Amino acid sequence: MTKTTTRRFILLAAILYTLLILYFQFFAFNRIAHSVDYIEYEFMLVPSSVPLTFPKLTFSWIYDFGNVAAFIPFGLLIPWLFPKMSFKRFIAFFIFAILIAETMQSLTFRGTFDVDDVISNTLGATTGYIGYRIGFAAKITTKKLIAAILSMTLILAGIIAVSEIINLTIQKKESSIQALSHYEKVGSNAAQTDQLPSFTVANHTVAPKLNLYSSEDGSSKEYTYRLGNKQDVKFYANYGIPDDVEFKGEVSIEADGNTIFQTSNEYSNEVVPVEMHFDQVHEIKITMTGNAKLWDVGITENKHWWE
Repeated sequence: MTKTTTRRFILLAAILYTLLILYFQFFAFNRIAHSVDYIEYEFMLVPSSVPLTFPKLTFSWIYDFGNVAAFIPFGLLIPWLFPKMSFKRFIAFFIFAILIAETMQSLTFRGTFDVDDVISNTLGATTGYIGYRIGFAAKITTKKLIAAILSMTLILAGIIAVSEIINLTIQKKESSIQALSHYEKVGSNAAQTDQLPSFTVANHTVAPKLNLYSSEDGSSKEYTYRLGNKQDVKFYANYGIPDDVEFKGEVSIEADGNTIFQTSNEYSNEVVPVEMHFDQVHEIKITMTGNAKLWDVGITENKHWWE
């Protein structure tokens, strides 16, 4: 096979493969039907995930792997067609092309502009380029082909290893539950935190560990705490009315003026766990009436290791 014939064959392969990738980017996965669901252009400009983690038998991992592996052929075909192209020119050309494709996906409502995809696609193309330089840039031999395949495999393994390290570094972890009563109290009312009594609710013994909130003599009582603009917070509590008293009482919980939990006498006589998530919260107010009790009230925070 002459050089001219080989070049034509590679050019045809590059065109067909580009069309295949464009099909997946704009038409596959029922994109046309889903395009009516978009109400505005979406541009995700901040990385939100790592390119590729350790292999898992999940669709998301296969998708992430495809985002990298599917663009390896471009790293082989483009420098094969233009052997004098430096890596800087190749990667600049590739990033420019993939940015256009991602932008068109968003503008045509066939997807979103996702910088995570740009990073993954670029890593795939870079892997292919290195494989080309090792196995295809000069005279092709069996040893060079094996070396190219091994090098690309090692690069993919390196991407996975680095991704896992980054994932462990940036991943948030949930803190242990911190009692709400530990935060700044507003007003004179305070939760009971010492010598907490046990009681029964729906024939189950309850033994509070953190704190206990209740009203006195059937009158309304408010407890307010300032958290200081906590972010990514989970709120925990338990509600119930003891068995040995009249079944009446209510609890209302507000976060920054918005009611997030409210009970009434319609609640059955049982322990009701409360769990709420807040992107951000500054102040929590608890209002108690009747014989209702609230106990083990606390919050957890999702934080990075350096926070």
